[in-house]
Amino acid sequence: MTIKVGDKLPEAKFRVMTGEGPQVKTTDDIFKGKKVALFAVPGAYTGTCHKMHMPSIFLNAYAIKGKGIDTIAVVSVNDVFVMNAWKRDTDQRDEATFLADGNGDFTKAIGMDFDGSGNGLGTRSKRYSMLVEDGVVKKFNLEANPGKVEVSGGDTLLGQL
Repeated sequence: MTIKVGDKLPEAKFRVMTGEGPQVKTTDDIFKGKKVALFAVPGAYTGTCHKMHMPSIFLNAYAIKGKGIDTIAVVSVNDVFVMNAWKRDTDQRDEATFLADGNGDFTKAIGMDFDGSGNGLGTRSKRYSMLVEDGVVKKFNLEANPGKVEVSGGDTLLGQL
């Protein structure tokens, strides 16, 4: 299945870091009854993700939330410890929830996985952004090239709100 506008997100579990350590959050925990700006990246700390995609999100975070977004979420096929360190290094104002999809279960369930093993990366997520309302995809912006941020950045999603 490849996710598209109008689809409901499948049930999945993410790991998030809390003050008590790693915790499991389900898609319902994150999306039910909320408007969520979801940004997916191929990998924490990778060049395009770290230097282009993340700044596009956080430079627009106040404006995105000002348009009625309850949660800004970032998902990647990385473990919760890497995602927590990346949050520390990029989200200075604590504006986003970083979702670790360590085994790529969510990413595979929505058809957004790709094989990066030729570059030593294993299974990764395609780069995209979504507006999700109460678990249903309302806007979907998929990058044709994972090394670019042309349609999946915070500025693009902000313009769609």
